[in-house]
Amino acid sequence: MPATSSRPGGAPEPTAPEPTAPVAAPPVVVLGECVADAFTVPPPGGGARPSAPSIGLEVLPGGGPANTAVALARLGTPTRFLGRLSRDVFGRLFREHLAASGVDLGAVVEAAEPSTLAVADVDAAGRAEYSFHAEGTADWQWTDGELAAAASGPAACVHTGSLALVRPPGGEAVERLLERVRGRATVSVDPNVRPLLVEPAVYRERLPRWCAAADILRLSDDDLGHLLPGAGVEEAAGVLHGHGAALVVVTLGAAGAYASLEGASGAERVRLRVPAPPTAVVDTVGAGDAFTGGLLHSLHSAGALGGRLDGLTAGVLEQALATGAAVAAATCAVRGANPPRAHRMGRHTPR
Repeated sequence: MPATSSRPGGAPEPTAPEPTAPVAAPPVVVLGECVADAFTVPPPGGGARPSAPSIGLEVLPGGGPANTAVALARLGTPTRFLGRLSRDVFGRLFREHLAASGVDLGAVVEAAEPSTLAVADVDAAGRAEYSFHAEGTADWQWTDGELAAAASGPAACVHTGSLALVRPPGGEAVERLLERVRGRATVSVDPNVRPLLVEPAVYRERLPRWCAAADILRLSDDDLGHLLPGAGVEEAAGVLHGHGAALVVVTLGAAGAYASLEGASGAERVRLRVPAPPTAVVDTVGAGDAFTGGLLHSLHSAGALGGRLDGLTAGVLEQALATGAAVAAATCAVRGANPPRAHRMGRHTPR
């Protein structure tokens, strides 16, 4: 029994309540694929002439959603990854990479299918073109039962997109999950159009459904060219708002980023642009995914996630865009999808 003191007249005086530990904020949940990114490197043997033509490959962990999960966790946001990871050598690489970055892997499905492989050819400007080896791989085989079990925990936001949202047979199951989680979490979608694997017409047909499910839609200017050919960013944002997305963010490479927020009924529409920090670009692999990680990290830190973004202000949004741009710039300054850790962002992240 807790101790009490006495007031005059013998009435007990209650003690102060015991302090309670702060409740941890729910994590950002990221759903989607891991991809083994293979980059060409000089063949082994130095300058010696090989006995047969050959190329060397350096394989790094990648995949849009996995890159975003890594960026979030490295910045200090509690992050849970929902993925189907193969038992093969690349699956082991993905697990080590995600865990070392601080990502919670407790909801990952161990899959019998092989991992997805992408071979990246990087040009002199650092832009990458991919050839994919993705038929029958683990990432696309989601079932409703697997997703229901994996996504059963608390979440401030569920972020998904890229190929896992569009490739059969699991893409439609992911769409159904988004409809179910809207009642308890902010929903974020990054279409990340890959025309070599899926016809852009398929993305265009599904885009209205994704916007209806999403509170946040992040896409690149390249994505925009595939999804709404010929539309400028403001016109495109209006179309996407009309389909249901409250916040539309378009990354514009070296030109920075544009955002349009369609507030609650009667609220003024907010339009913002932020510049890209000057950067010596090594390559742009994973830059858009890193931007999304920085954006969601900043919104999570501000307490803006968890619902329909009704309380999101222009100031908080501008800070989130600037943080996303800074994280993307830091990622472009190194090889591959290798977003920075929080302590490396001290002098780069806007205040």
